[in-house]
Amino acid sequence: MAYSSESSGKGITIGIAMHKPYPVPQGDIYLPIHVGAALHPDILTADQGDNTGDNISTLNPYFCELTALYWLWKNNTSDYKGLVHYRRYFATPSFLKRHAGNRYDRIIQRPELEQILASNPVVLPKKRHYFIETIYSHYAHTMYSDHLDIAQSVLQDMAPEYLDEWRELMGRRSAHIFNMMIMDREHFDAYCAWVFPILFEITTRLSPEQYDSFHARYPGRISEKLLNVWIMHNHIQFKELPTTFTEPVNWWKKGTSFLKAKFFKKRYTGSF
Repeated sequence: MAYSSESSGKGITIGIAMHKPYPVPQGDIYLPIHVGAALHPDILTADQGDNTGDNISTLNPYFCELTALYWLWKNNTSDYKGLVHYRRYFATPSFLKRHAGNRYDRIIQRPELEQILASNPVVLPKKRHYFIETIYSHYAHTMYSDHLDIAQSVLQDMAPEYLDEWRELMGRRSAHIFNMMIMDREHFDAYCAWVFPILFEITTRLSPEQYDSFHARYPGRISEKLLNVWIMHNHIQFKELPTTFTEPVNWWKKGTSFLKAKFFKKRYTGSF
């Protein structure tokens, strides 16, 4: 499906980060975006690639869904822009709809979203709570603490006014994760203009190439933290929505992996 900034016009565009064929929700607000299209051009030829216009498609092995975020920033002019994942979406605020048998019926659509955006410039997923871990300790146990330490040093040099919020976040036990958001264009573009130079500098100081393919994706994980910091520092008004998954979540595997990381220092080796 061809797409360009000229055809986006007014309205809402929520990019769905895709890397393989997969069913997507119906609705004119959703745009499947093939991430890493420059590296794998033959996988999703009917979808919008992240390799057109101004793009960072070749960085997808490290930046993950952020290559779609960058593409939306540089190539889309909708009034509201957002990012979700092919298996993870913002859910309808309706309790009954969220428990529908068809998981795709649980995904928020234009009418409900327009009501929310009328009084909230930003929509974020509900926070993930860790309870027995801080944001820093959880990351240090499951990934590599160097990622956070280098991120803090880059903030010190490039955006020192954000350091207080960064340190506060590191000590908290909850945060907005998943790199999911919907924002009016002003906030969306401002966030992207702030976060991407910081992420580029982090990867200059700590090359993702030294890690295996799972841990090389650390820039995408650091950006989850930076989104919280940006929201906190700028006192951005936002609305939280629950998330919904198109597949069942293996909570037993997630929970046992979390505890192994906490008590036995066993890092994560793959996604759940």
